[in-house]
Amino acid sequence: MPIDRVAVLGAGSWGTTFAKVLTDAGRSVRLWTRRAGLARQINEGRENLDYLPGIRLPDGLSATSDVEIALAGVDAVVCAVPSQTLRENMAVWREYLPPDVPVVSLAKGVEIGTGLRMSEVIASVGHLDPRRVVVLSGPNLALEIAQGQATATVMACTDHDAAVAVQLASANSYFRPFTITDVIGAEIAGTGKNVIALACGMAEGLGLARNTQASLMTRGLHEISRLGEALGGRAATFAGLAGLGDLIATCSSPLSRNRSFGLRLAQGMTVEQAQAAGSGQVAEGVISCRSLRNLALRHGVSLPITQAVFEVCYHALPPAELVSTLMRPDYTPE
Repeated sequence: MPIDRVAVLGAGSWGTTFAKVLTDAGRSVRLWTRRAGLARQINEGRENLDYLPGIRLPDGLSATSDVEIALAGVDAVVCAVPSQTLRENMAVWREYLPPDVPVVSLAKGVEIGTGLRMSEVIASVGHLDPRRVVVLSGPNLALEIAQGQATATVMACTDHDAAVAVQLASANSYFRPFTITDVIGAEIAGTGKNVIALACGMAEGLGLARNTQASLMTRGLHEISRLGEALGGRAATFAGLAGLGDLIATCSSPLSRNRSFGLRLAQGMTVEQAQAAGSGQVAEGVISCRSLRNLALRHGVSLPITQAVFEVCYHALPPAELVSTLMRPDYTPE
């Protein structure tokens, strides 16, 4: 199933970046945005000033605000909207989706209320065979990739052939995709790392040492892995690009929206103030700490770091108490 024409639905920083990746890999790409003005800006100025200022977009990439035009005759579809708006968007898109083409999910999260992973939302609302849904996850900070800096990623799909098709369509000189079939592990890893990045950002904002942040990352990976395996994911996934790789990038880089959000919380901002300071965008980890906590309670899995982040975001626990909460004596084997 060769992929030559691709629709990317969502023109935020990651959607626009992945559209550039695909174009640089030789594909013909249509980028859908809600706003006609942004589509004109991209087509005429070759730049997305709202989300990727300073990055020139290649000529093979075109933008449109008409989803029917974006999806007409494409060989693959990429969903690049935030996780908690995916359901309402899929309800609109599904009547225009071409049959039997791979649908790639860039969203990382678990839906509030239903506990569904994003691939499950896509399949359910879009009336799609789950084997068509390919999950992209890895150490993929959008701005670095848009600048052409080398990275690797994972394409996860229960249908290995579909994963390979997307892999071949997106591989270029700076973007190296690998394939796995563990969709559950890839999605839980991608969701959980945003929560741990909030905790690491708080530690950074409190002036805590690298030991503290390394401990949060290591124990955070451990608790995410426990939940993922309880749901049917594989331990190896959490040690790879979708797990450890994504966690390191998101917890360590100032480009990480979740890490930066946690830092602002530690500086004394409320969740609402931190959101306003971040161009009005709420970090995915704020939503994910709630949805993962609920999922873990349902399956009897303990997530102490996620629980502590939840208490900061929803019950006004002072960030300074987050570490002391986690350091309470509970002497167990690692």
